[in-house]
Amino acid sequence: MTRTFATAKRVLQQLSHDHRSLALIVVLPSLLLLLFKYVFDGNPTTFSRIGPQMLGIFPFVIMFLLTSVTMVRERTSGTLERLLTTPLKRGELILGYGIAFGLAALVQSLVSSVVAIWLLDMNVMTPWVVILFAVVNAVLGTALGLLMSAFATTEFQAVQFMPLVVIPQILLCGLIAPRESMAQVLEWASNVMPLSYATDALTLAILTPSMSSDMWVDLAVLIGCFAAAIALASLTLRRRTA
Repeated sequence: MTRTFATAKRVLQQLSHDHRSLALIVVLPSLLLLLFKYVFDGNPTTFSRIGPQMLGIFPFVIMFLLTSVTMVRERTSGTLERLLTTPLKRGELILGYGIAFGLAALVQSLVSSVVAIWLLDMNVMTPWVVILFAVVNAVLGTALGLLMSAFATTEFQAVQFMPLVVIPQILLCGLIAPRESMAQVLEWASNVMPLSYATDALTLAILTPSMSSDMWVDLAVLIGCFAAAIALASLTLRRRTA
């Protein structure tokens, strides 16, 4: 674990010196939520109805993009190859990156949740549940970014994975239309997409005053997806881009 935490510390130090990435992590989701609120300025109830789902989606998308691009950059620059010539194991390396970006995701989600609920007056029955699922969504985006980075040879290709991995989840998660009203094949596809479970939980958080059994199931699925993505990322990690 010492090597894992040393890796996480190195990544966090790199992020702390990258002001653009810090702005992307901390500020951008809140700005997008502010924009989203005033898009529906004439109908404020819409923000409270859809805002919690967007609070989960924005950090998910941003952390996926940031993590996948950063990992490809680490590999193409030779950093990963040098690290893997040391006693550091692949699983320890991926876990270290996961911890570092997970902490960044935690900060991002907490800031955007506070802004949305207490500054932008998002009306939800269970604020702590909304914050919990926003954090889990952001951390899941980190894990999927780590996994997808193994299949990209350039940073541009890493960006191209977003329409392949992220956009279908946004379209099928139930935000635009109820999943049960979709064509059956699309409903089946949505059932294996983690963002669907986050959207379901955040939708329930608007209406219920406590954590329901369905929310616990959604949380378990998201944690399972996170664990699977981290495990697969460690198995598919390559030292360098061919």
